[in-house]
Amino acid sequence: MRSPTLAKTSVGKESSLLCDDVTEAIGNVPIVRLNRLHHLCQTHNLYLKLESCLPSGSIKDKNAAYLVKDAEKNGFITPGSTIVESSSGNFGIALATVGAARGYQVIIVVDAKTPFPTRRMLQAYGAKLVDVPLEAADTHGSMQIARMQKAQELASQIPGAWYPCQHTNPRNTDVHEILTAREIEMAFGGAPDAIAIGVSTAGQLAGISRYFREKYPQTRLIAVDIAGSTIFGTPPHAYKMTGLGLSFVPPNFEDKMLDIAYTVSDRLAFSVCHALARQEGLLLGGSTGAIVAAALADASRYQTPQQMLLLNPDRGDRYLETIYNPTWLEAQGIELFSSSQIVAAIAALNPVIVRGLSDNSQ
Repeated sequence: MRSPTLAKTSVGKESSLLCDDVTEAIGNVPIVRLNRLHHLCQTHNLYLKLESCLPSGSIKDKNAAYLVKDAEKNGFITPGSTIVESSSGNFGIALATVGAARGYQVIIVVDAKTPFPTRRMLQAYGAKLVDVPLEAADTHGSMQIARMQKAQELASQIPGAWYPCQHTNPRNTDVHEILTAREIEMAFGGAPDAIAIGVSTAGQLAGISRYFREKYPQTRLIAVDIAGSTIFGTPPHAYKMTGLGLSFVPPNFEDKMLDIAYTVSDRLAFSVCHALARQEGLLLGGSTGAIVAAALADASRYQTPQQMLLLNPDRGDRYLETIYNPTWLEAQGIELFSSSQIVAAIAALNPVIVRGLSDNSQ
């Protein structure tokens, strides 16, 4: 187990709310019970861990602060360095936040799927944006490989530049073992019955899994992805979700990290987002809609009450022009489910088989 080194507020100065800079203002966030979204919320205890309450609005604040401080420690970046990254939004915003606080120029490689509010946020923090053209997309419309190649190219051309590459960086998992897993343990006085986590770059899943597999092996780890992503080996196709989904399996992902996995469609994920806002007072990002849908589907497999922790990656204000915009939804051909249709769609949501893993319901 690596010793905690990230945030004084979380691991070295727990009794103080005074932070030396924004990188230390990360750590414990509210954990809120879901009550009205679905009838299963009356049978089971589903809690959302609101990482959206972190300074830049997403759990990627943890990754950005940890990786930048680690890079400083190891001499990868020095005063005046440039940080280059490929990001669909959250990690880019988090890096821009950290870069502004610690005096680095930040360049974020984006693409046509990057929402307008995200672009504005990145620019407000002083980040420079580099767009990858649509014609660089792969056969399934994914821009990730093209963005990563562009980021690597830029980093090689700029003297002293550093490319953390969240998608392949093995240190991307550490902070969630050091902080997030222990925050969950502290909140529950041990461990919940299950933890539902969006896969993304697998940093959150790997770090939390490492901690709970060792200390609480009875806790089920539920991995969630968007339908169309290839991480679980399911058929690839185009999707509108940002924050979840990859056209390749990230190096930090391993089957042994999880007990069960679900893929959720754009339509169901976005419908749950709207329901969370209207029935729970929580305006959250699209990946949270997918995670909540999968957690409810998994809860339905158990007759005994389950205590479940759902990891909320980001807030919804950066999706006001997309997920929460009726005009955008109509243009994408996405019709939101009604409340009864959400219940039916969740009931029809089956786990996927992940490279030899089978459903282990009891």
